Amino acid sequence: MGHPPHLRRARVNRSPFRARYGASPLHLLLTLASFAVALYAGIRLLKGDTIGVAIWFVGAALLHDLVLLPAYALTDRAAQLLFRGRGAAGGSTFPTSVNHLRVPAFISGVLFLVWWPLILRQGGHYTAYTALSAEGFLARWLLITAGLFLASAIVLMVGTWLRLRPARKEARAQARARKATK
Repeated sequence: MGHPPHLRRARVNRSPFRARYGASPLHLLLTLASFAVALYAGIRLLKGDTIGVAIWFVGAALLHDLVLLPAYALTDRAAQLLFRGRGAAGGSTFPTSVNHLRVPAFISGVLFLVWWPLILRQGGHYTAYTALSAEGFLARWLLITAGLFLASAIVLMVGTWLRLRPARKEARAQARARKATK
């Protein structure tokens, strides 16, 4: 056949289930379990205000598709342009360093999405229900966000240092060799 050997081996080693379904049985089981949990949550959610939930769901989908998706696509594109580098042959490369912005921004966004009423001081009955103060959520969220970006920057710097260490070692060895021949 015209396929490379590694593709032929992959096809031979596939089970009939994986060949028909495209993934392992565990994947199917987890997918069905997630659908069951979503169905349960939907049934519980719709027992109350069905129209209100439907309006909220459609509104959330429209907000995401018409406002948030273009916003974070443009932001991601700007980050890609910021971190764009040049490859060895002069071609453009996409470094993984942009992920050091994506990951903390995503985690911070999820935290904001979960806690936005308290972060924006819209908590309402939070103190009455929990007997806890609703103060300080904005400061904590900002500190967590700063910590996430700081940790990501440290990981990027250490990774860059480790990746460049062999090149620096080689350059020092060449400099010593040149010095020894003089």
